[in-house]
Amino acid sequence: MAFCVTCGSQLPDTGRFCTNCGSAISGTGAVPPALRQPLDYTIQGDNLQVIRIRLKPGQELYAEAGKMVYKQPQVAWETRMSGETLGEKLLGALKRKLMGESLFLTYFRASIPGEVGFAGSYPGRVQAFDLKPGQNIFVQRDAFVVAEASVQLNIAMVKRLGAGFFGGEGFILEQLTGPGTVFIHAGGDFVEFTLGAGESLQIDTGCIVAFDETVDYDIQLAGGIRTALFGGEGLFLATLTGPGRVIVQSLTLQKMRRELAPYRTGGDEHKGLDVISGIFSSDD
Repeated sequence: MAFCVTCGSQLPDTGRFCTNCGSAISGTGAVPPALRQPLDYTIQGDNLQVIRIRLKPGQELYAEAGKMVYKQPQVAWETRMSGETLGEKLLGALKRKLMGESLFLTYFRASIPGEVGFAGSYPGRVQAFDLKPGQNIFVQRDAFVVAEASVQLNIAMVKRLGAGFFGGEGFILEQLTGPGTVFIHAGGDFVEFTLGAGESLQIDTGCIVAFDETVDYDIQLAGGIRTALFGGEGLFLATLTGPGRVIVQSLTLQKMRRELAPYRTGGDEHKGLDVISGIFSSDD
């Protein structure tokens, strides 16, 4: 039994490429995933959390540019585009731009044991996912912080047109595929739900942090017209239907920006009467 050296998935008996990640099968580089060392980490703090990762020799991470807080000198780092060919590098950069991430990724590797720390860009929580080979998790745009080199970071489009137009986060989500450990960051505190088959949860469209690939995602009108216009929660709600895990955040970056703005008109960022209220509050 052989496994892909890139993603850790089991390789087919015949074929030249991995069916999960598409990497070429070398024939000699296949190793069992049992050889992969678990990542040694702790998440320290409360609402300004720091990810402390203690790298073992040979372990490699990649992180969103600007998310590193500190590192020991023995941890080597390099900023580069992912991909082997120029075309793969440019395509990867375009995908990351659409996801709200930077064009480059920073890679960290230790030849001897060393520690490196990462954090988010604003007050919030950090969530770690230990993904199995081929396991997917979908997260909001710009949530990615750092992951093991074996984890794939890709762009994902929402499945329904209405979800893309009215979902607050737009058409774009981030898809993270195992094996390996990955860390994400979002605002405020987190609430986690485990939905059963057919069980649904309605959420403010901007408050979705992450959900399993088994969860169905759609956008629906927030009750009647009067509730949608005057309820203060926006015109639309996201409806997530199980089975699977869903993580919700209590504070979005957009809400925090609005509350800290010196001149704000009030109301939610999705509120249906923003334009009308702006007219009546004008000094003209």
